[in-house]
Amino acid sequence: MDIPALSVAMHQANLAQNVDIALTKKMLDTAQQNADQTLKLIQHPTLGQKIDLKA
Repeated sequence: MDIPALSVAMHQANLAQNVDIALTKKMLDTAQQNADQTLKLIQHPTLGQKIDLKA
């Protein structure tokens, strides 16, 4: 394999790795947001289920 082809292959592999890392970080951020929202719902499970109709 000649040097230019090897260089292109290395850059493509590096780009693919960087994309994988960025996607993994995004997935982790989304999972963290979902977990935070779930914990918020668990803290107040009955909040908003009853309406006080007395004036």
